[in-house]
Amino acid sequence: MRIALAQINPTVGDIEGNARLITQRLDEARRSGAEIVAFPELAILGYPPKDLVLKKGLVKRCEETVRTIASSCNDITAIIGSPRTHADATGRGLHNSAALCRAGRVDLWYDKRLLPTYDVFDESRYFDPGRQACVFEHRGRLIGLTICEDLWNDDGMFDRRLYADDIVSDLLGCGVEAIVNISASPFVVGKPEFRRQLFGRIASRIRGPVAMVNQVGGNDDLVFDGCSMVLGSDGGLIAAARGFAEELLIVDLPTDQRLTAKRDDLADLFDALVLGVRDYVRKCGFRSAIVALSGGIDSAVVAAIARAALGPEAVRGLGLPSRFSSTGSIDDARDLAQRLGIRFDLVPIEPAHEAMLQLVRPLFEETEQPPGVAEENIQARLRGNIVMSLSNKTGALLLTTGNKSELAVGYCTLYGDMAGGLAVISDVPKTTVYRLARWMNEHPQRLGVDRPPIPENSITKPPSAELRPDQSDQDTLPPYEILDEIILRYVERCEDVGQIIEATKFDADLVRTTCRMIDRNEYKRRQMPVGLKVTGRAFGSGWRMPIAARGV
Repeated sequence: MRIALAQINPTVGDIEGNARLITQRLDEARRSGAEIVAFPELAILGYPPKDLVLKKGLVKRCEETVRTIASSCNDITAIIGSPRTHADATGRGLHNSAALCRAGRVDLWYDKRLLPTYDVFDESRYFDPGRQACVFEHRGRLIGLTICEDLWNDDGMFDRRLYADDIVSDLLGCGVEAIVNISASPFVVGKPEFRRQLFGRIASRIRGPVAMVNQVGGNDDLVFDGCSMVLGSDGGLIAAARGFAEELLIVDLPTDQRLTAKRDDLADLFDALVLGVRDYVRKCGFRSAIVALSGGIDSAVVAAIARAALGPEAVRGLGLPSRFSSTGSIDDARDLAQRLGIRFDLVPIEPAHEAMLQLVRPLFEETEQPPGVAEENIQARLRGNIVMSLSNKTGALLLTTGNKSELAVGYCTLYGDMAGGLAVISDVPKTTVYRLARWMNEHPQRLGVDRPPIPENSITKPPSAELRPDQSDQDTLPPYEILDEIILRYVERCEDVGQIIEATKFDADLVRTTCRMIDRNEYKRRQMPVGLKVTGRAFGSGWRMPIAARGV
């Protein structure tokens, strides 16, 4: 049996465009001699469609489009993900489904049974669960059909199973010899390898191959890595598609072929961020991007990612020095732009800064408070005003440069450095930003440059916002190694303060203070731009914390 896995990059809501992608890959699979071709979950509409599926007529258009595609499936079997309506008296009236297309029609529909409602997933808001296992026959073999989460319920891979239903047991009871899984599984660092182990366990359990096709591409805050694969009856990897790129993977079954695949988490992180930026820019209708370059590590990494995603001609850097900006920082920003081959403009903000201080001085004097954060943040807001004005004038997307560590504790300025359209590294802790910068300097060819893209001084100098004389991040924050460990435990693992103190032996007051800062700055994060998710828990669609609440 020759099977094709069509790892495509759909655009949410673009039914006609997605149908063209599907038809093109269907024709390629047919020419390759494939007997079955599988497309990702909700491929006809794109994932996640969110409230789009509540629009009247849209789901009907999806079903009609799938039937049109099915009419050409006379010599091949296609599995296409699509929403569909149902006429049950109760429920929401919608299923997340897979259409089995053959003999010129939709031969059957399978409705996803396990609907995730955690982290970024909210499928129970829209869909009703299916009730039955789905098995179809192909050349005398019984093949089980599943959709993404249906197979994410293995008690050997999770501390706690979320669902009572065991889809694999149901399929075994039907006598399946193989499973096809169509997925839209978002990227998280380390997840491609976890996915391989999970599906390998299932293949061993059924003693037959498991083929998983995954969506690729960026949709808002989510990045889908693809990494479609086929696992053998022993759980070994038979074939794997590239990560972060479209591909039609052709596999002949059965086969004794086995692959060894070792992933590089930093390479995956880089590829995910590049793809996320490229698709956000492209799918939102932008053609170029702007980055404010401070000479520091964060803006350097964001600019490098933008350059890799869009090309040097589509990225513009702006240096916006104030009286507190060092000559070295300006030189580092200019050096970065030269290394990346991007345009660089220098716009000193000192005249505007002095004018603003004069303007607000009578108001500030009334408070009888000494100069401090309010005066410092005027600089950040002036910079935000300038770069947003240029964005408005040119139509370029402004990329913000704040990292996860800063956003967690509110070490950022509303309407200042938080201004922009896409927060590229908002889910990347500061310590990982440094590791990623080193990785990029070791692999300049991945960015299309011939020398290390990040100036060494941007990596080695003490990080500073440069809003007052001799300022250092550690004047306000714990060392980043400690801060990032607290954030990992408090934000991603949901440990409480006592657990963190016991596990890390960090100073108890430091842990309490840091966690209070995380809680207290929820109002800022609620106003941040869309940020690309790359960790298990990001400040985005999967983070739902109250603002007006008591924390630690």
